[in-house]
Amino acid sequence: MGKIRRLVLDVLKPHEPSIIEVAGELSELPGVEAVNISIYEMDRRVENAKITVEGNDLHYDDILKVIGENGGTVHSIDEVVAGRMIIEDAETPQDPLG
Repeated sequence: MGKIRRLVLDVLKPHEPSIIEVAGELSELPGVEAVNISIYEMDRRVENAKITVEGNDLHYDDILKVIGENGGTVHSIDEVVAGRMIIEDAETPQDPLG
């Protein structure tokens, strides 16, 4: 199986621990080179986060475990990049204008 290089996850998490703490824990996992967490929606008890993890050989189960241990739930896997290098999405006629 090819190596996973990037995962973009839609995650529902409690306000605590902070995204700083979660990003720090994820960045310590083997194979992880970078973590980006952005909050795009928040209510009184939870926040929706987009978590992007990049590295040489990501292990989804380890990432899922850290998210779960911090009270989070993965709603969806929004992007996966695998192989020997990272490629960006190519624009296609099906993409929305704008």
